[in-house]
Amino acid sequence: MAANTKAPEAIHLEDYKTPAYLVDQVQLTFQLEPSATLVRSKLQMSRNLDRTEPEPLRLDGNSMELISVVLDGKTLSGDNYQLDAEGVTIFAVPEKFCLEIETKIDPAGNTSLEGLYQSSGNFCTQCEAHGFRKITFYPDRPDVMAKFRVRIEAEKKYPVLLSNGNLIAEGELENGHHYAEWEDPFPKPSYLFALVAGDLVCIEDSYKTRSGRDVLLQIFVEERNKDFCDHAMLSLKKSMKWDEDVFDLEYDLDRYMIVAVDDFNMGAMENKGLNVFNSKYVLAHPETATDADYLGVESVIAHEYFHNWTGNRVTCRDWFQLSLKEGLTVYRDQQFSADMNSAAVCRIDDVRILRQHQFPEDAGPMAHPVRPASYVEINNFYTMTVYNKGAEVIRMMRTLLGEEKFVDGVKLYLKRHDGDAATCDDFVRAMEAAGQRDLSQFKLWYSQAGTPQVLIRSHYDEQAKSLRLDMVQHCPPTPEAEQKQPFQIPLAVGLLAADGSDIPLQLEGEDSAGATTRVLELCEKEQSFTFIGLKEQPILSPLRGFSAPVRLKADFSDDELAFRMAHDADSFNRWEAGQTLALKELLRMLSDLEEGRQFVLSPKFICAWRHALEDRQADMSLLTQLLTLPSEQYLSDQLEECNPQAVREVRDRARWQLGSECQAALMERYQECADDGEYSLDPQAVGRRSLRNFCLTLLMELHDQRMTDLCLEQYYKSQNMTDRLAAFAVMVDNPAQDRLAVINDFYQRWQEHPLLIDKWFSVQAMSHQPQVFAEVELLLRHPAFSMSNPNRFRSLVGAFTQNLGAFHRGDGAGYRFLADQVLLLDQKNPQVAARMAGPFTRWKRLEPHRRELMKAELVRMQAAELSKDLYEIVSKSLS
Repeated sequence: MAANTKAPEAIHLEDYKTPAYLVDQVQLTFQLEPSATLVRSKLQMSRNLDRTEPEPLRLDGNSMELISVVLDGKTLSGDNYQLDAEGVTIFAVPEKFCLEIETKIDPAGNTSLEGLYQSSGNFCTQCEAHGFRKITFYPDRPDVMAKFRVRIEAEKKYPVLLSNGNLIAEGELENGHHYAEWEDPFPKPSYLFALVAGDLVCIEDSYKTRSGRDVLLQIFVEERNKDFCDHAMLSLKKSMKWDEDVFDLEYDLDRYMIVAVDDFNMGAMENKGLNVFNSKYVLAHPETATDADYLGVESVIAHEYFHNWTGNRVTCRDWFQLSLKEGLTVYRDQQFSADMNSAAVCRIDDVRILRQHQFPEDAGPMAHPVRPASYVEINNFYTMTVYNKGAEVIRMMRTLLGEEKFVDGVKLYLKRHDGDAATCDDFVRAMEAAGQRDLSQFKLWYSQAGTPQVLIRSHYDEQAKSLRLDMVQHCPPTPEAEQKQPFQIPLAVGLLAADGSDIPLQLEGEDSAGATTRVLELCEKEQSFTFIGLKEQPILSPLRGFSAPVRLKADFSDDELAFRMAHDADSFNRWEAGQTLALKELLRMLSDLEEGRQFVLSPKFICAWRHALEDRQADMSLLTQLLTLPSEQYLSDQLEECNPQAVREVRDRARWQLGSECQAALMERYQECADDGEYSLDPQAVGRRSLRNFCLTLLMELHDQRMTDLCLEQYYKSQNMTDRLAAFAVMVDNPAQDRLAVINDFYQRWQEHPLLIDKWFSVQAMSHQPQVFAEVELLLRHPAFSMSNPNRFRSLVGAFTQNLGAFHRGDGAGYRFLADQVLLLDQKNPQVAARMAGPFTRWKRLEPHRRELMKAELVRMQAAELSKDLYEIVSKSLS
């Protein structure tokens, strides 16, 4: 651990230099032992052509024992190199040379889950971003690409031996050992290296590519999970076909392997040809996985597969360019999910995640551009900004260029840079060439942090039959810059007639009306657009499809919002109108509560809400989204200073009132959506379950024994986990006397299924019951809880921090609890500890009393010995 007396140094994009030495070929030999694995590397290296003078060779490495260094067949003594905590420097090397290094590592003791470690007794690697340097000494940077050949030797109790690429040899060794050799024909950076060895079973299938090649598909899991892989395999094949159909991209190896492990810091990793997955995103069965789990598996399987081209064949030059692969691939998996499922619901989910997590990130101490200018620890920049806002930047380019030119731009980018380490600028240049337009101003989305605010004022001229839209953009200051240049913002807008129909749009200066949705490009600080030929005053439908990641401000009346909620042809904007109307109601109720007045929903809102509930024509998944009130977190983010417990009280009161006043309609819809047939993932079935379970949650707000009986019946009789978990969650959130019995029953049924026990912990940690904090403290001591498993830690501690009413206790006990747990975890797994500290970055938005309590915990943490990962979060939060 690094003491806090000396702050870690930041790395800056402006300081980037090409590598002094390149690696042409890598040969790795692993002799696997749990606590004493030997790693022998043989590197064929050469000086970079842009270097004219000899330089010392610097190799990254830590957390291992250096045994020997051999240069061109000569063993080097300690006088020839210098070893330090972060690597080794070899003072003199020729222009071309062979370097052999032997190291010893301890996979069983590697609790950071970076590099080579053990999970459930199996060996596994995670090398992005800097894990490879925990395996052997190497120029561990993405712009050093080499071909890898790997030999794995192990006892036969580890029958499966896997690495990247194609299997070229395997056989028996003495003393009950065996080996396998793998060769990857494609050059790759070290972060894409993978190794897996263990007692695993294999589920196989095949896929015939468009050109007629047969690809072997393999999913490796522990024996107990072999019956839970069908959906993952189907998702993989759907992803392969979609990438061929949309981008003309075929898979390029003879086999594609997925391995599911229980202990993993991330969701999954796209290592070339050998993807390692958190088991959460592979395993699915109707009895053990919810609809959301199924969709999550499909999305993450697709994401990692799509990385084969956008991340592997073309990788990022340096870690500042991380969004080059992640933002682009998130966009691709979002489009895939939209094509496979309800496009409207997928888009709403995308935007909800962005608003609840990325917008606050943009407004906090960790705000950074999509392409950061500096970092202390790169693991802290695997953020919503890089991933999700990065995807929105890609989406905006598609909006500006059109679908056909955008796809041409992606193809051109891959053609130009296949086998290279590229930059965000390289991608934009390909888009400019394909779209035949200048995107210089647009590139500010990569270099400026913050969420732009767009104010729209509309002026209807009855005599001229025209509507003028006056727009102003402003981006608040962020840590890297006080003043921001105007962004190029594509705003998709529509106009609604009095009957709710879309109006064909004609801008001033155009000869005739055209499409009913038009993209206006806001490029200046202030800009106006005028629509003509309007027979009546229309209702504006702005930012359709959420065409840009901005905060929109417009003065819509409640009647206009209710009208759009009922009639807008753009599904996203229909939802958005309902959310805006609900947000206005909740903020008014919050003001009434703070002023000591009665705080209730207005009759007009309840009427509009009931009208939506009774809409039998709407897609039921979309309807569920439309009826769901804005979250506590989103409501809190609208306030300059927030009392989270007051927000909880207001939202709970609103839910109770809706349940009470719409009880009959909720019960009717609940019964209509019943389905005792075989489990299906078709959109209609998913929609029925979503609406049915939504109705149940509101009916349970009434604390009526009849509703409790209804919930218990659903819990005990459900044949799928979606309905069972929904009933379980509302029972845990209810003071009914059956609550404890249901909690115990769920555990007894599913204690052999780790992913369901994760849910068991999470549901209890999210409960609104007053004793939840004491229950969470008890659950920390439960035999099934383990701090060493990231999924389990997130399921309890992480879930509790999302329970705003309980976490933000007035006595600060929730803050002390999180600080204590994060400090403990930092000793084992700094990467996850830093991510779990995220709630502390929002302390300045709390009301004064809680603000000081949370700040005190940050100060206490800062005084401890912290990892680089956690130090960056704490220090930036306090700065």
